[in-house]
Amino acid sequence: MGDAPGPAGPAAPLLIACALGIEHLALRTGRTRAGAAPGPVTVLRTGMGPKAAETAVARALGEGRSLGAAVIASGFCAGLAPGMHPGDLVVADETRDAGQPVTCTGAGLLADALARAVPGRTVHTGPLTGSDHVVRGHERAELRATGAIAVDMESAATLRSALRSGPRPVAAVRVVVDAPEHELVRIGTVRGGISAFRVLRAVLPAFYEWHRSLLLPRR
Repeated sequence: MGDAPGPAGPAAPLLIACALGIEHLALRTGRTRAGAAPGPVTVLRTGMGPKAAETAVARALGEGRSLGAAVIASGFCAGLAPGMHPGDLVVADETRDAGQPVTCTGAGLLADALARAVPGRTVHTGPLTGSDHVVRGHERAELRATGAIAVDMESAATLRSALRSGPRPVAAVRVVVDAPEHELVRIGTVRGGISAFRVLRAVLPAFYEWHRSLLLPRR
């Protein structure tokens, strides 16, 4: 699939989709610190896995108030590239799964906004691949060999479902919670999980900046 055509319309809403309760908590608490949004914002907890994400996003975008909404898939991910650390940010330039890749809207702008919103954290840009299960060991190396820089279970399904509901800007931003040299045992029980939570809580200003840029008239 190509880049989502055109900007969101005036006062178009922003839908931020995540899978887990801890991701939802981070994003919702981050809203209280993020300042004013350029339009209506919904943080949607989809449930875990690609099927749950696809169903929840389709349902949310089928409601009239979400017509033309921009969509960001967010939450945690597993880093694939050597040198990644928990708390690093991943901005997808495309998402991949068994179907055609989805090109993300304004990845460079979003990466720059995140660098300002979360100073001191490394921002990686590249392909984000999908899986229907937690990836470890040799599978991680195999996915890295495809050129992907990170993997999660919901982003590709979220964006595919969003575009199936109509043309719109789409993006995916993930926080690395484990990486090749820093495998996680359980979210929230180790330092890496806590670091990733704090970073995810801080991303909303960048999301708003990206969304605001879509609402500006094109010259």
